[in-house]
Amino acid sequence: MSEDIGFAACVEGIESAYEFMLAYAAQGRDKEGVGGDGPSIRNFLIGMSAALGQVGGAAETKSKTTNADNVAQLQAYVAVLGQDAGRAKAAVDMALSVPVITSQLVDNLNASIHLRACLTSMFLMDEALRLSKAS
Repeated sequence: MSEDIGFAACVEGIESAYEFMLAYAAQGRDKEGVGGDGPSIRNFLIGMSAALGQVGGAAETKSKTTNADNVAQLQAYVAVLGQDAGRAKAAVDMALSVPVITSQLVDNLNASIHLRACLTSMFLMDEALRLSKAS
């Protein structure tokens, strides 16, 4: 994800990685699986980290291009989303820094208030953008 991606792509990437993380945490793994086990958790976390690094900027761009009456409020919330994404990215990057990503580590990451706040902020912004366009 080296190129800039749009807000919807960031949301999709983060949400997909989170869903994979939930399944991975439930498996009780004490080591990372690759190959026949399917994609590596590390790949999902790398993609999530990249999307978290871009979601704030993508939301800002999206909020500036809407013709809604509430552009100022949308743009003000971009700062909140950006802070939440920065904290969640720090947590994901810390998990990526360990040599072995276990199910327990991912379970704790899933439960992190930083990741949950980011997901909630992201979904709130996505719905607000959708409803602002509808009116």
